[in-house]
Amino acid sequence: MKHILNTFVLFLYAVTFSQNSLKGIVLEKKQSGKTIGVQGASVYWLHTQTGTTTQENGSFTLPYKKEFKKLIINYIGYKTDTLTILNNKFVKHVLKEAHVLDEVTIKTQRQSVQRSFLQTQNVMTIDSGELLKAACCNLSESFETNPSIDVNFSDALTGTKQIQMLGLKSPYLLINQENIPSIRGASQVYGLTFTPGTWVESIQITKGAGSVINGYESISGQINTELVKPFTDSPFFINVYRALGGRTELNIHLNQKVSKKWHTGLYLHGNYRGERFDRNKDSFLDAPLANQMNIMNRWQYIDAEKGWVSFLNLRFLKDRKQTGQVNFVPNHDKGTTNAWGSEINTTRFDASAKIGYVFPELPFQSFGFQTAYSNHNQESYFGLKDYSIKHQSFYGNALFSSIIGDTRHKFKTGISVVYDKYHEQVLTNYFNRTEKGVGAFFEYAFDNSDDFSITAGIRLDYHNVLGTFITPRLHTRYVVWNKGVLRASIGKGKRSANVFAENQQLFSSSRTINLMPNQGKIYGLNPETAWNYGISFLQGYKLFGKKGDITLDFYQTNFENQVVVDWENAREVSFYNLSGKSIANSFQLEVNQNIIPYFNIRMAYRINEVTTDYLSGSFQKPLLAKNRFFTSISYETLPKNKEAKWKFDVTYNWLGKQRLPNTTHNPSAYQLATYSRPYSLLTTQITKVFSKRFEVYAGAENITNYKQENPIVGSDNPFGNYFDTTMIYAPIFGSNFYTGLRFKIN
Repeated sequence: MKHILNTFVLFLYAVTFSQNSLKGIVLEKKQSGKTIGVQGASVYWLHTQTGTTTQENGSFTLPYKKEFKKLIINYIGYKTDTLTILNNKFVKHVLKEAHVLDEVTIKTQRQSVQRSFLQTQNVMTIDSGELLKAACCNLSESFETNPSIDVNFSDALTGTKQIQMLGLKSPYLLINQENIPSIRGASQVYGLTFTPGTWVESIQITKGAGSVINGYESISGQINTELVKPFTDSPFFINVYRALGGRTELNIHLNQKVSKKWHTGLYLHGNYRGERFDRNKDSFLDAPLANQMNIMNRWQYIDAEKGWVSFLNLRFLKDRKQTGQVNFVPNHDKGTTNAWGSEINTTRFDASAKIGYVFPELPFQSFGFQTAYSNHNQESYFGLKDYSIKHQSFYGNALFSSIIGDTRHKFKTGISVVYDKYHEQVLTNYFNRTEKGVGAFFEYAFDNSDDFSITAGIRLDYHNVLGTFITPRLHTRYVVWNKGVLRASIGKGKRSANVFAENQQLFSSSRTINLMPNQGKIYGLNPETAWNYGISFLQGYKLFGKKGDITLDFYQTNFENQVVVDWENAREVSFYNLSGKSIANSFQLEVNQNIIPYFNIRMAYRINEVTTDYLSGSFQKPLLAKNRFFTSISYETLPKNKEAKWKFDVTYNWLGKQRLPNTTHNPSAYQLATYSRPYSLLTTQITKVFSKRFEVYAGAENITNYKQENPIVGSDNPFGNYFDTTMIYAPIFGSNFYTGLRFKIN
């Protein structure tokens, strides 16, 4: 009965205002001169409770009456405007920045890392300005200036960087591309290197349990990457990068307006590393020989008046890596003991589409559909060990959102499907499996637009491997006092552990693989399940008239079941289901402060306490710094007239000692200490902006030239019993210097 009543109310609303509605679009003007739609701007009639917020493309629809004369448009960081409306003709309005007055110009700066005081979830948004503070050649390197994410090397050979959050590796993060799960399954280890940094418009990092809309796999958090849009990106952009470490990269963007509503972009990326470096004289390459070709064609459709927006992406990637001993030549040494070497060759094709529609007569109501297909093929060998994986994946998600009664009560509901087909060769063994799942979700959000909001979601999934299960998520926000926001969250996650794809570094060692099945359907193992609990407090303030904020957060991830990766026996790596406890606690204190105009400092201190019950006892997670201190300083010179300006960025990281896996059963020459030594890393970049079109940059990574001593155990005998490249806790290459340029045509 209640459902029928709600439907009748919506129908009555639609009938009442179908002929009396005001449509429009709210835009902002970029430095390039191009205007783009503003999402989330408040639009309402003066002295009424009739209002809405703009959609992703800036469009809005409002009920219209003749007595409504004054329309208010408000968006943070811009002037609040009052428009006089005499009829219900289409409204097109361009916002002006809040600091632009008639006679006085006050210079200000929008922060490149933003924390919202309004969102229910603990979300940090990183925009392109922050991404440009480092070389940032691919997504795995986009977090070097972020204190919430750890960036570590997975092994001493491939040079692959993996990220960790809340003390847990990236497989426990749900990594999306424009809210479509993207880096999962076969792409877990190398997938972050498949998205060039120049393709990224912004990144949203969510700590703790994410939304049920995006699936059930998120355990420690979510990372969503928004790509540049053909509609707003420059018609032509080129970025050239060259490092003394032998790495050369080229990025080209070509965007074209096809029609009034269609825009398309062609994005080209290539990188090459062909120089051989062995600075530590252990006979192994310090960085792999590599080349990558990456092409994406992106289409965007916008019909603001009718409420449609759509995207279509097609991408092809070919990535090749060669590593191992300096004198290794694949054509002569592959499959022999002449020299130890490895090749990792990946071919991948992706296609995705998004369709969004806002009901013209019901601006609070929308429908969306997302779908994606990927075909990932990796062929590789590590010395005499073969490993290959083929992974076909399909994802679909249909989403409907509306209100219950009024705009304070919103809901989203929908259905999602997932299909994954795996073919793996592990040494001489073959593992094949197909995973299929369908799920339904419902998420309710209450926001009184003042001091309290809550988002509660639940989803029910049927999966042929994971079974039938429920995933609950809850997020709350409460404004304790002015600029003081308290958040809390709780949620459950579940996932299949692809133990070989996620731990490929194990093949670069002499360890034997010990798979201990437990009557499960994934390599004989049961799926991983965990609860995540979190609380955070954000306080904004002014110190001597300068803006700042301080954030404290604590998160705990408690595993009900986990696939334990056990490296504690130096002669083997074991996989088995958890028998006991596995808990990850993470505490972080972060301070952001503006010192003078265009001079900002960010400091953070974090403690990770991650312990797991292994078969041999309870230990702290290996190769993870329990303590970390972070400082980032950025400064821009104030341009006079329209002359060039300088940008200076410095990042300092201090990492405490890390526990190393047990090697006491090795001969003394191949034993490691129980803990690593603490160390510091210092990076810097200087950018000179000649104009809005052209800038050059130069930087240095690991200025202090800190290097891990003897990163490869048993490098003198790589085909012997004690060879191991997995004990990596610090950089191998040492200092690296780079330079580059960016040029665009607006």
